[in-house]
Amino acid sequence: MNKIFEKGGKLHWLHSTVDAFETFLRVPGTVTRSGSHVRDAIDLKRILIIVLIAAAPAALFGMWNVGYQHSLAIGDTGLNILGNFWYGFLKVLPLYIVSYVVGLGIEFAACQIRGEEVSEGFLVSGFFIPLIVPVDIPLWMLAIAVAFAVIFGKEVFGGTGMNIWNPALLTRAFLFFSYPSYMSGSECWISLRKTDTVIDGFTGATPLALDGAPAQYGTGFWDLFIGTVPGSVGETSVIAILLGAIILIWTGVASWKIMAGTVIGALAVGLIGDLAGISKVPCYMQLIYGGFAFGAVFMATDPVTSAQTECGKWIYGILIGALCLMVRLFNPGYVEGMMLAILLANTFAPLIDHLVINAHLSRKAKKLKAA
Repeated sequence: MNKIFEKGGKLHWLHSTVDAFETFLRVPGTVTRSGSHVRDAIDLKRILIIVLIAAAPAALFGMWNVGYQHSLAIGDTGLNILGNFWYGFLKVLPLYIVSYVVGLGIEFAACQIRGEEVSEGFLVSGFFIPLIVPVDIPLWMLAIAVAFAVIFGKEVFGGTGMNIWNPALLTRAFLFFSYPSYMSGSECWISLRKTDTVIDGFTGATPLALDGAPAQYGTGFWDLFIGTVPGSVGETSVIAILLGAIILIWTGVASWKIMAGTVIGALAVGLIGDLAGISKVPCYMQLIYGGFAFGAVFMATDPVTSAQTECGKWIYGILIGALCLMVRLFNPGYVEGMMLAILLANTFAPLIDHLVINAHLSRKAKKLKAA
């Protein structure tokens, strides 16, 4: 780095910003001078890149589906694959621009004020945010939500690695509670131009919100599994999400225990709902409805906000799955549930780890005493 950006230089106040751009695609030139350390090819930057690669199938399919749902809404056949993808790409691109400009801008400023290096953590959060919001959300609303999530959900705790809640989900939660009319209903899930004429009888509600009502598209198992239904940009295709799950588990970046625990918790509560006659769909269908799959694979497994102990990961995952189904079954005003379940589990993750560690130490002390 040029000496004018280092401490004592004329532009030292830009050190964090310049360092971030200089090390974005290059390995930093810093070396350790003392203490024991482990050499490993996997660092934070590589982990984040793997997560982005894993989420790419869901993002690409989501862009095509945005165009496909638009075509269905105006009475087109929806068979123009490239045309649908291009339409979706142009609709999702502004969401990414706002997400990264606002989020990274605040992170750069915060790191500069604290005199710390800029972390790559928001590269993943900024990528996820457009995938979990309605495609037609007003950009100014998204900007406010991202700013809130980064400032009050991340930077006030000390930045990347110190936050309690997942920043992407905190963005969605802010939008949901601040602008509920833009986060629910039939219109927000389908992208439409002002000049578009919607066909008679069209409904754009998500399968979860339909509650058995008729729609112009299929809502059977395979429609939901493939993802040709309305919903948030990256949450509709279970196939694309499973591809990401395979990449994350194979590389060891995400915990399969959290994913499995989430599924077990959801199936357990869903089965109780089936037996009690409360649920209107089989428990296994809940796994492919709404944002359950995306949340279980990408949101719940966030290494910063999830449980860290091995036993705690099972408890944490089961808690998320159970809470999600409880919200879906017993709260008719909010049919999704996954967002609130993960944020609540984020809150209790440190407590879960604390109890697991204390229980382990207690068992160990009893064994030593018995010996």
